[in-house]
Amino acid sequence: MTTVFQDVRFAFRQLRKTPAFTVTVLLTLALGIGANAAIFTLVNGVLLSSLPVTDPATLVRVGDGTDCCVNGGSNSDGKYSLFSTETYHYLQKNLPEFEDMAAMQGGFPFFPLTVRRDVPEAQARSVVGEFVSGNYFRTFGLKPVVGRMLTDADDRQGAPMVAIVSYSTWQHNFDGDAGVIGRTLWVNTKAVTIVGVAPKGFFGDRLVASPPEFYLPIESMPVLANATFVHDPSLQWLEIIARPKPGVTITPELQQKVNATLKQVLGTYPDFKGTKGELLLAKAYATLAPGGGGIQFMKEQYEANLKLLMWVAGLVLLIACANIANLLLVRGMERRTEMSVRAALGAQRGRLVRQMLTESVVLSVLGGVAGLAVAYGGAKMLIALAFPGEQAVTINASPSLEVIGFAFALALVTGALFGISPAVMAVKAQPAEALRAGSRTTASGASMLQRGLVILQAALSLVLLVGAGLFAQSLGKLENTDMKLDARNRYIIHFNPQAAGYKTTEVEALYRTVQERFHQIPGVVKVGISTYTPMENNNWSTGVQVAGEPWKKQHASYVKATPEYFDSVGTKVVLGRGIGVQDTSSAPAVAVVNETFVKKVMDGRNPIGMRFGGVGPKDSTDFTIVGVVEDTAYTDVRLKDHSMYFLPMTQRRPSRMDQQRIGDDLSLYAAAIVVETDRPMEEMETAARRTLAGINPNLTVVKFQTFQQQINDRFNNDRLVARLTTLFGGLALLLAAIGLYGVTTYTVVRRTQEIGIRMALGADRGGVVTMILRGAMVQAAVGLAIGIPVALLCVRYVTSQLYEVTKVDARILLGALATLGVAAAVAGLIPAKRAASIDPMEALRAE
Repeated sequence: MTTVFQDVRFAFRQLRKTPAFTVTVLLTLALGIGANAAIFTLVNGVLLSSLPVTDPATLVRVGDGTDCCVNGGSNSDGKYSLFSTETYHYLQKNLPEFEDMAAMQGGFPFFPLTVRRDVPEAQARSVVGEFVSGNYFRTFGLKPVVGRMLTDADDRQGAPMVAIVSYSTWQHNFDGDAGVIGRTLWVNTKAVTIVGVAPKGFFGDRLVASPPEFYLPIESMPVLANATFVHDPSLQWLEIIARPKPGVTITPELQQKVNATLKQVLGTYPDFKGTKGELLLAKAYATLAPGGGGIQFMKEQYEANLKLLMWVAGLVLLIACANIANLLLVRGMERRTEMSVRAALGAQRGRLVRQMLTESVVLSVLGGVAGLAVAYGGAKMLIALAFPGEQAVTINASPSLEVIGFAFALALVTGALFGISPAVMAVKAQPAEALRAGSRTTASGASMLQRGLVILQAALSLVLLVGAGLFAQSLGKLENTDMKLDARNRYIIHFNPQAAGYKTTEVEALYRTVQERFHQIPGVVKVGISTYTPMENNNWSTGVQVAGEPWKKQHASYVKATPEYFDSVGTKVVLGRGIGVQDTSSAPAVAVVNETFVKKVMDGRNPIGMRFGGVGPKDSTDFTIVGVVEDTAYTDVRLKDHSMYFLPMTQRRPSRMDQQRIGDDLSLYAAAIVVETDRPMEEMETAARRTLAGINPNLTVVKFQTFQQQINDRFNNDRLVARLTTLFGGLALLLAAIGLYGVTTYTVVRRTQEIGIRMALGADRGGVVTMILRGAMVQAAVGLAIGIPVALLCVRYVTSQLYEVTKVDARILLGALATLGVAAAVAGLIPAKRAASIDPMEALRAE
């Protein structure tokens, strides 16, 4: 152990003697390891982390999909990941292998709630809430910070309405006051009692940018959210996570029993009767999957991009390692004389190798520490890029134990791997030969290994630069797609009339009031109200059938809106008319369709006056088409040939009126107000909040954005990848240039006497510059020649993540080649000019 400490102390003394070498290696390591550790922080947080619950490894999900919302899965393929409340209770009672089976509302985002504290002049605010089963916290093995958790008794019809508040909300909104227990909150205008505070660090059953602030029992949802589907056995809306009894594992036998039990309960529902229903029942199944990571919505959203970025960061680390290897090789060769003297004085070769290897490991550990600092800053930047504008993201940028272990494993492997070769090389020479050689050599300069490393760096840098160009090109195509929308001076105000206590019989008058009040704001031109708006994460769709014609298995998305909606988002009517003020709740049901709907559903015929509706003879006559609008982008610009139809906001489907009371028709609730102004208005958010509060104090702004911000948000993932590949490409270029500069400089130093002799014999300075620069450019050219086919080959593996980019554009390739060529020229020119300034007499006298 004493010898080890001596080696470490000596290593620090040697590193202090060569500050330029030490700083260069540490910076290179910090950038290479830091970039990888930053990416790994995000990968660990999104793809690998478990829920902050008791023994997450034993949890099991019933169903492994990520269906979006109530009845989001069509189940036509028989696969179930969402379940009705009745199905959940049946599975819970008839699968004794599970100790507990918790249910939580499916979909993303969670249900927005309007919450107001029961104190004078309290302001209502919109929050995220989640409805869960009474055994939710018990299944996860969680204990309250104060108060109690939900119980089965809370999740019964008619039970007093209670809520659990998240730890973060308790701290920020209730000042961490334990006296919050027993207090009343007004949730969607209904009195709810706080009974407990969730444990610190618990963010729910899935990783999301905005985790729930409140947890409420499922049975309070019909009252608080007017959710009639809670007790409808035909509507799937719950996700299930279970904890098996000790000793029970996921086996084929258990999987078969779950599927058989699922078929038993489904077989009692009307939808599974008759020939068609029996066929659907025969296909029904729910896959048992590990549940420790919770509902993997974000994993599916980010997985492909994060894996790509891990590969890119790995290539940057490889380039950094090549640089370090070159620097260590140079250092090892420079110290051959020192090692020879020490060997001549009796030092054993093994001890000399260990000493130089210790220096490499010390460098790597220091680089790893610096890399963690880079990783922390880089991870914060990545989280800000991945979730712009979000304040409650539960991914921690601070290095976790996994990230620290990852960074230091990289550092130690780097140090050991690239420290062995120069250490062996430095002690391999015979003492007498090394001492005789002095400096009177005309060695050719850099070794083949050093040149090979420079060539590798150039090739990999070209691949990364081409990749950065491809993703930048893809992002440019996305952002410049003609969406047939007008975002200039438009603002999106999301609100929630249902949470403010409005009944469906009251919303028509409310929408008239909202339009009138917003029109009173100076500068407001148009006010549209709708169920959702273009380019937001929302989509409502149904099967559609033309009256009197067989169903062609066509589906279309639909939006309900008020008369000024089309003008407010910039959608143009191309045939007939748009939604008009005459299309009230008592008027005949009409629809406006888009051009793709005409082409695909109406077979290109003039649709004005034709009728269509849902699937079935009765439903297919619901709406009369009165107009056609141009195709506009809604959920995603990648979604081509998207059939859509638009309905008046307060009209109902005639075929459903005898089956459904108006109070049950949740489609009558709007969620967005689109305001067009005659100029940019920075004060619009304040004006919107004031206007809604003036109508009703419980009408709050759920989310406010400019229309352009909403559109830009749909490209966040693409922007993240484009920016990071560009950043890593630039970093790779810098490292490659440093590597080429280092090798060329070393060559000049090794060939000082040769250059002096050449100049003494008449060589001019221009010839010396050309000679040195030629050597540098040849290495770069070989690297580029290798990198071109590699880049062309790699593009096929990322085309699925690109938009309308299937091959390398010649301009991108030429741009990457030119950028690398200029960098190589600059890196080679500096030492070349230094070589040309050598004084022949000084060079010949040098010892």
